[in-house]
Amino acid sequence: MKNISVIGSGTMGNGIAHVYAQSGFAVNLVDISADALARAVKTIEKNLDRMVAKERIDEATKNSTLANITTHTDLKTGVTNADLVIEAATENVDIKLKIFRDLDAFTKPECILASNTSSIPITKIGAATNRPDKVIGMHFMNPVPVMKLVEVINGYATSAEVTALVMETSKKLGKVPVEVNDYPGFVANRILMPMINEAIISLFEGVAGVEEIDTVMKLGMAHPMGPLQLADFIGLDVCLSIMNVLYEGFGNPKYAPCPLLVNMVTAGYLGVKSGEGFYSWNHGTKELIVSKQFKK
Repeated sequence: MKNISVIGSGTMGNGIAHVYAQSGFAVNLVDISADALARAVKTIEKNLDRMVAKERIDEATKNSTLANITTHTDLKTGVTNADLVIEAATENVDIKLKIFRDLDAFTKPECILASNTSSIPITKIGAATNRPDKVIGMHFMNPVPVMKLVEVINGYATSAEVTALVMETSKKLGKVPVEVNDYPGFVANRILMPMINEAIISLFEGVAGVEEIDTVMKLGMAHPMGPLQLADFIGLDVCLSIMNVLYEGFGNPKYAPCPLLVNMVTAGYLGVKSGEGFYSWNHGTKELIVSKQFKK
């Protein structure tokens, strides 16, 4: 396995392209937007410069990593020679299924098709193709160059050979792959998202304030970041989307998203990406400032 194509050049896509290119793979980074691709390459270069400054890599490694990345705005051109395609497009079922139908048509028959989805069923994605045995989940964690975990998700029809190959290629990146089965939220989000939702419910019901809830989890449970701050980083829209997947997938009221989360997303308070969520992110400092909506 030498040729990797990554679909989508956002935060996750450029991170996945970065780690594969740094590990010596030839990477085609594909996005419909040329501007997005230019930003992605700049981000990768900036992250590599940071690694050089910290003496984690040398200048030659930085240059070879960048040389291993080719950008494409045309999907067919970008995936024709791929041995493995990793889709990291927006978390929207219809868009993902369309991409996988196209990938099925454009790639060679032996190519493995992986999705970086954090919640959409791999079995459903595989069923949109004529090669469900070669469709698998590769759920990288953000930021990809730093976080060691890859959740490798078997769809109902994924073959053991494909799983073994994906586990092996993940290890070549210096990652720790963990094999899980295809049920709503997989493992990471099935555990993480209800915890975040419960923190929002605690705030909604007046049990404690934003700062207090996060402090309890940081100092009492040794979490490096409180659940409300983490929700802001993930994006409250993403949290809501995953809670809805859990709620619909299991039909259990314990997964119902908190009304406060629903209201915040509806009002456009999405966390870091919008400038405000449970905290304010527009002040230009590293200080944690609780949003005026939740100030006592």
